Formats: sequence, structure tokens, C-alpha cells
Amino acid sequence: MADRTSSSITIGADRSTIMAVIADFPSYPEWAGQVKAADVLETGEDGRPSRVRFVLDAGVISDDYVLGYEWDGDDAVSWRLADAGRMVSGLTGSYRLDGAPGGTEVTYELAVDLKVPMIGMIKRKAEKVIIDTALRGLKRRVEGR
Repeated sequence: MADRTSSSITIGADRSTIMAVIADFPSYPEWAGQVKAADVLETGEDGRPSRVRFVLDAGVISDDYVLGYEWDGDDAVSWRLADAGRMVSGLTGSYRLDGAPGGTEVTYELAVDLKVPMIGMIKRKAEKVIIDTALRGLKRRVEGR
């Protein structure tokens, strides 16, 4: 897997509130700009989604694929590509939640590999747009509850 792109934001809420929003995949189209659909295919023993099908339209990266999720309580969640799409050949990422003054620091890491060649700088820029849009949307969604 290629280089990972990472960014963080502080959200004025506790970890469990933030993780509940992260785990509510069917609501992603309402706040995660590039996600057009997110359907839970399987749920793990902890009651949280373990396989989710996404339809993504992020400009240069537009695809339909399935991610597998691993949850670490309310501290972190990580995912990796379970079923590739037409463009995406590899995808790993995570949200890590840490205490911070006034709330919780949320760090989002993402690495995407594509079946089509793309200059690394352009791919990292696309990853950064996905991450920053998701973090801002997550903050608005959680703090607007």
C-alpha cells in the first residue's frame, strides 16, 4: 500500500458520540460529501458494521466497492478493501479518537491505490480532499446533534 495521507480535527463531543456517528453508515450521504450511498452488508458480534458497500464520487476517484471494518471500542476503527471496484484496487484507512481539551481529537488516515495510473501528487491531493471533507462533515454532524 502506498503512502498514507492523514489529518486531524478537534470535535466538541465525547468518543462514544463521535463513534456512533462514524458507525451510522446509511447516514454518510448526508454529511460525507463524496459518499453517494453506504449500505451495511454484515454486522459483527459487537453490533457494529463489519462489511459496508460504498458508492463514492470524489471527482478523479469514482467507484463502488466494499470495505471490511475492525472496531476498537470507541478508540479507533480501521478498514481495508474487501471487494475492489472498477477503479479502486487497494484502500486502507482509520479513524483514531483521542482526548483533547474541549472534546476529542479525531485523526483520519487514508491510503488509496487505483487500477489506473495516477501521479502520486494528484492521488495524495484527492486523498486529502476526501479526508478534509469527511472530517469537516463529521464535526458538523456531531456538533449539530
